[in-house]
Amino acid sequence: LPNFAKKIEIYLFFRVLDLIINFILVWYYCTLTIREAILSINGSRIKGWWMMHHYVSSVLAGITVTWGGGECYQNIRKQFVIFYFYLSVVQLLQCRYQTGCLRRLRALGQRHSMDISVEGFSSWMFRGLTFLIPFLVLTYIFQFFNAYKLYYLSQLPVCSGQWQVPALAFGFLLVACCNVFTLLAVLINKWRQGVALRSKRQAEPPSKMQ
Repeated sequence: LPNFAKKIEIYLFFRVLDLIINFILVWYYCTLTIREAILSINGSRIKGWWMMHHYVSSVLAGITVTWGGGECYQNIRKQFVIFYFYLSVVQLLQCRYQTGCLRRLRALGQRHSMDISVEGFSSWMFRGLTFLIPFLVLTYIFQFFNAYKLYYLSQLPVCSGQWQVPALAFGFLLVACCNVFTLLAVLINKWRQGVALRSKRQAEPPSKMQ
């Protein structure tokens, strides 16, 4: 009995901790979508997928909150914890990159004060972007792996009747695919702008020495 009571106590502790984390995620993504909607109305140029991504992330976090803490959930709990910890680190890196680019562009008078994302291209942006890309790619691979693991769990008898499992599998797959396509589109666009910028510089006549 003492061992059983201890297991129940540990289970309740981790279950409450998981609920707190997921409630924080729901709150974070909901407030983020509200802020982005306000900024978009006031003239901010936010990519459509990024807003949709935050809506989908809010739904995924909400579904996870409703998922009971049974054996099925325990099969993927550790993976979720590692994923959310890694995702928080990547989001901090993204925030630092975007903030640095916007601060420099605003100082040069090339961006509006309501902008929260970087449009266009400058050669110095590649320094931060090339550092960030491997972390983003690993995040998307992790999302694909989450989708695969959830789909695998949905086929097991222990997860029978739990609609959250296939719903989360589809959600992670959708987010991963759209993130990959968006990253490829951004890289192609920046590469083209970089080529155009280099061509423009080569076409300019050299300045004469006074």
